Amino acid sequence: MDNLSLLKDGAVIMSLGMGFVFLFLIILVYAMQIMAYVIRKINILFPEEVVETAGSSKAKTSPESEVALAIALCYAKSGKK
Repeated sequence: MDNLSLLKDGAVIMSLGMGFVFLFLIILVYAMQIMAYVIRKINILFPEEVVETAGSSKAKTSPESEVALAIALCYAKSGKK
């Protein structure tokens, strides 16, 4: 066998492998879409109960106040005055 024949065989095997992986990924995407559809339909038939407790409500804060709080905590932890 010459080098050109080995190169052709390698290209064929590589193409087949990449083709099978591509086909598997396409099948996987469609299977996930079908499962998402089925889960949505099942969720309509059997909705999940939402249990709220008195202590689980969180005060609504803006992102700016959270950043300011993080900066203040870092400053306090550093010990600088």
